[in-house]
Amino acid sequence: MKIMTANQLRKRLEQNDVILIDVREPAEYKTECIEGAILIPLAEISCEKLPTQSRPIVVHCHSGKRSAEACRRLLAQNPDLEVYNLEGGILAWKESGCVVEKLGCSVLPVDRQTQFAAGFLAFSGVIFGSFVSSWFYALSGFVGLGLMFVGLTGWCGMAKLLTKMPWNQ
Repeated sequence: MKIMTANQLRKRLEQNDVILIDVREPAEYKTECIEGAILIPLAEISCEKLPTQSRPIVVHCHSGKRSAEACRRLLAQNPDLEVYNLEGGILAWKESGCVVEKLGCSVLPVDRQTQFAAGFLAFSGVIFGSFVSSWFYALSGFVGLGLMFVGLTGWCGMAKLLTKMPWNQ
């Protein structure tokens, strides 16, 4: 997988020399996007979904992790594909002074929604365990176990569930 910086991408976009794919969730895309980016969420990314034009492809997300995974998936399907990961994602794009389009309402990214939900459940388990019944401590333990599972596997059921919520559509 090749890497492209925000400044390199800006120049290539000005020359209409690349296809830009955004692999964030629809709610993230609706909040802000790079002009001309095509939304194909990571869960749906495949060579069949890519535009048929024969230009190099640059993939981006929020910080560069999901887009790196998308690049790996695309290259596994077609090793001859010229695909780049935008280093640092849309965060690096904005930090370099490039503009983003503001499309609508602001929704927290799914990863932050997941962190909030896990923190809320763990905190609630401690509070209810202290004041209602010690059985509620199991809730905090369950959340901790879930976080360990996510750390080991990279798969998060809570994030998958949150992406299905109406505010993330």
